Amino acid sequence: MEMKVKTNKLTMVQAVTDALRTMLRKNEEVVLLGEDIGSNGGVFRATEGLIEEFGEDRVMDTPLSEAGLMGAAIGMAVNGMKPVAEIQFLGFIYPAYEQIATHATRIRMRTLGKYTVPLVIRAPYGAGIRAPEIHSDSAEALFTHMPGIKVVCPSTPYDAKGLLISSIKDPDPVLFLEPLRLYRAGKGEVPDEEYQVEIGKAAVRKQGSDVTLLSWGAMALQTLKAAEELEKSGVSCEVIDLRTLYPLDKETIAASVQKTGRAVIVQEAHATGGAANDVMAVINDTSFLYLRAPIARVSGFDVPVPFFALEEHYLPGPDRIMKAVEKTVQF
Repeated sequence: MEMKVKTNKLTMVQAVTDALRTMLRKNEEVVLLGEDIGSNGGVFRATEGLIEEFGEDRVMDTPLSEAGLMGAAIGMAVNGMKPVAEIQFLGFIYPAYEQIATHATRIRMRTLGKYTVPLVIRAPYGAGIRAPEIHSDSAEALFTHMPGIKVVCPSTPYDAKGLLISSIKDPDPVLFLEPLRLYRAGKGEVPDEEYQVEIGKAAVRKQGSDVTLLSWGAMALQTLKAAEELEKSGVSCEVIDLRTLYPLDKETIAASVQKTGRAVIVQEAHATGGAANDVMAVINDTSFLYLRAPIARVSGFDVPVPFFALEEHYLPGPDRIMKAVEKTVQF
């Protein structure tokens, strides 16, 4: 008789906490460090209760220095630990960029494989919660351009736990992006036990035949909403949640676009230099002769994320996505 897996309904931020607790219990080499993650439980309470269970030696509050905490985390990782470093907002990572680009991503190559950096960098990111602009950045493309680090971005509580566990087990650096507007946007079934979601593997959220919609993070849910509305008017959309931005799942992207002949890519980040451009390149390289229409892109604008009321205008939503799809299908 097959045993039923016990699950709980969790928000994404609860799933993140669950993954951290699971790995702290399983592996004494796992440690957490970051600003206000200890007794305060983190700005978004992602580490709430962990210092009480595991103590200050494994859940460490750091000074307000992203460069300092990242350098410390890299040193821990090289010396056999598995640090999970929290950056309060992705927009605060810029002082740590030099440590990541110059050291974390290069040590495996620099030492000819003698040392690896099993480091996870957790970073809440994106707009949609009325935060000031530097708290709302979607700067994932800065890191997808950097060989040596994987870039992961879940859109569901289930994927958040499974991908975070996979990231902690990975022998190389992983940037783990947590969409702010999805932290408490809803709940999903999450197994109590340890499980993994494969890094580098996209998810087909909806099967379709007319057009492929590709997105990640908070935009994955907006894209799915648009696809469900389009279905009412007879447009069959296949929805791909990339989940990993580096390395991209080229096989899943190509298979879907070759089936539908059309593609619309949705990203929250600024239009210029975004990760959507890499997805377009994959489609061009693998599936150009299958295309029935130009590849469309829906994105944020080339401005800092605006405050408050203008934030919704900046963010791609179902209406903008639907217009792009309709234009593509009617080409």
